[in-house]
Amino acid sequence: MLRFIVTVYLLSSAACSPLQSRHKRAWIIDSFIMEENHPGPFPYELGKIYIERAYRVNFDLYGEGVDQDPKGVLTVDKETGIIYVHKPVDFEEKDLLTLHFETKKSDFSLDTKLGVQITITDINDNPPLFQKNLYEITTQEETAQGYFLLTVSSYDRDQRGSPNSTFHYQLKSVSPQTDTTQFFVDRETGKISFKGCLDHEVADKFTLLVEAKDHGDVISLSSSTTVVISIQDGNNHLPIISGQTGSGKVKEGETGTSPLRIQVTDRDTPNSPASRVKYTISGADAQHFQIETDPETNNGILTVITPLDYEEFTKHYLTISVENEAPFFCCTVKEKTVSGLWRVDMSSGEETTSFQSQTVNVSIEVEDVNDPPAFLVTVKEAMVEENSPVGTWVEKVTAHDPDSSHAREFVYRVGDDPAGWVKVDPKTGDITTIQTLDRESPHVVKDIYTVLMYAVDNGEPPMTGSATVNIHVADQNDNVPELEVDIVDVCVSDDITTTNITAFDLDANPFGGPFTFELLEDVEDKWRLDPSYGYTAGLVKESAVFVGQHKVSVKVSDMQGQSGIYSLGVIVCDCSLSPNCRLRREKSIATGAVGFMFLAPLLFIAGLMLAVFLTCKKQFTAIQLPDSKGTTLASHMEGPGTDCKVQEMLHTFLLHDLIYTNMNMEQKTMDTHYNEYSKQHFSQHFHHHGNEWITYSDKTIGEHLYKQQMSREAHFRLNSNSERVWNEAILTLCERRLILLQETEDELLQYKPHIYSEEGDEDSPSELDDISIPENESFHSVLHNLSPEFNNLASICQMHLRC
Repeated sequence: MLRFIVTVYLLSSAACSPLQSRHKRAWIIDSFIMEENHPGPFPYELGKIYIERAYRVNFDLYGEGVDQDPKGVLTVDKETGIIYVHKPVDFEEKDLLTLHFETKKSDFSLDTKLGVQITITDINDNPPLFQKNLYEITTQEETAQGYFLLTVSSYDRDQRGSPNSTFHYQLKSVSPQTDTTQFFVDRETGKISFKGCLDHEVADKFTLLVEAKDHGDVISLSSSTTVVISIQDGNNHLPIISGQTGSGKVKEGETGTSPLRIQVTDRDTPNSPASRVKYTISGADAQHFQIETDPETNNGILTVITPLDYEEFTKHYLTISVENEAPFFCCTVKEKTVSGLWRVDMSSGEETTSFQSQTVNVSIEVEDVNDPPAFLVTVKEAMVEENSPVGTWVEKVTAHDPDSSHAREFVYRVGDDPAGWVKVDPKTGDITTIQTLDRESPHVVKDIYTVLMYAVDNGEPPMTGSATVNIHVADQNDNVPELEVDIVDVCVSDDITTTNITAFDLDANPFGGPFTFELLEDVEDKWRLDPSYGYTAGLVKESAVFVGQHKVSVKVSDMQGQSGIYSLGVIVCDCSLSPNCRLRREKSIATGAVGFMFLAPLLFIAGLMLAVFLTCKKQFTAIQLPDSKGTTLASHMEGPGTDCKVQEMLHTFLLHDLIYTNMNMEQKTMDTHYNEYSKQHFSQHFHHHGNEWITYSDKTIGEHLYKQQMSREAHFRLNSNSERVWNEAILTLCERRLILLQETEDELLQYKPHIYSEEGDEDSPSELDDISIPENESFHSVLHNLSPEFNNLASICQMHLRC
């Protein structure tokens, strides 16, 4: 059936006449309605578009249903304007088709362009559909009636708000059917609940069929879903104690044994909280026991956790109770009402006294065993003075046999005696010394010597009791004070320097410090003490003490006058080279073996050098230098020496200088004190005056050089006076000095060079600057720190040596 609605769409023409004439036209367009999913047959006539024209026009139709989705549904007759339908349309996909049609004149020019709407009417062709085909839940057995278990949900695709899309829920079937449970579903919301009581033993699962049905005018459509509700077993059956196993006996003193097992039964689901049980122990002796649940059998295992004493109690009485892990409950239907929820009685173990936990009374018998002897006092204190004579009585220990039924004989023995100082009478327990006690022994801790005593009976097997004796060892003044170290360092200085010496005493107060320090032998103007009383004294070095090793006799007395005399080694050295004299000495000794391998060739060469100049002569022989063609002047103005000391000292310097140039002096020298002595004494005995070296006869210099290992090694190796070896050694030494001088010359940028002579000027002798050695510097340090004044002399030497 077609309904007609008159609508008018006025749209501008796509083309205008050349004359732009105006026409008054009335356009009445029919609006059409098409039913969804029309059964056909196709095509059928939907309607006709009427246009009042005095001339003939052709119709064209465009838009949804024609050349837009859904395509191929509509066509129009070009001559008559009749619209035909060729296939059905689904309302749920398209409820309105929007089109426009055009009319064209015979010359194909556009006459009219109007819009058309076709409304699709809905029919009840979709049933309500559930979101799930199967709903599954699990609920507790103790769930109360009226509780919403779950909600089912569905939807309908038909036109919203129409009878076709309106539906309700209804329960079609429940399986199994029971007298204690009735399920229902809310018609509007789909919420499912129940009346009565759930009983896992009656039905552990329910299957419901729920239907959703719409309210269509012509036809009513529906669908259904399945709901499975599983009932989890609750604790509605109490555990019952069915028996007990085990001897019910335990030996005294034993722990961890199980004298008894309790057995129970439960009708609830095995291994669930409703059937698993827990045990509790009550009674005066409950603290000696514990009971645990066997997870496999559900039995209660009774265990002894503290030792039981037969002499105290021969039996222990206990009360054991059992209950489930899950709370107990009970549900009973009292009345089924027509409307609303039923009347039920739902009780729990906490709400009523009619459901009590199962209990059982048990007794545990204690069996007597041989007890070890027991000391009346397990820790005893004693006092003994050290150095007491052997056989001194220390203390007495006493034990007894606690067995009341059959006391046994026992003997005393020494268990642990670290130093082996004591013995015990096996019958009386008297402890005496077998050695003298020493409070300073490492076995004495905080003045206490600890001994372990045993009492051993004659049972089978023998049992042993133990006690501890703490012997407080009283101190005597049997140790003299001692120095902490036997060697100290002192830095050399023109001023007075001090080092600390510390003493200690193994004895305790008042037999120890503070101490009195005293210097023995002749130390006047050399050494003194400041302070001389206390735990540490200050050893003061006077300025007259020279560099080297010294021995000082020190007497140290404690507060009671006990004293000890010690020979203290003192090393005096220059601390600017090493902060610790002994550290440098230890390095020299440690590396001496390796250093000697490198020193041997150099010492051999140095020995040859010494052999040339060690001859003692009153006359001075000049060294003849080759002609340098005017670049240098022969200079041999140095006066002859008066004895051998100057030559020995000079060549010792050359020897040391050659060795020092080739290796580290700190680690390779054979005698660490050689440098210290050189710095202090050589500067005091040499003075440069004009072109001569002047020396003063000083027996101290010769004696000290004689003591040095370096000189001894040099003298030992003097076996050649080869001039060739000497010249090569001098050449090597000078070249190394020149290299060092050239390196330092680059850094002295502010020094203005001085011209001593022009090349070829042989008439006027070259004047060199005066070279002086300050009193506070050694000749050795001057050689290692040549000033720029030496440049001219160095170049002359280098040229002659290379010729």
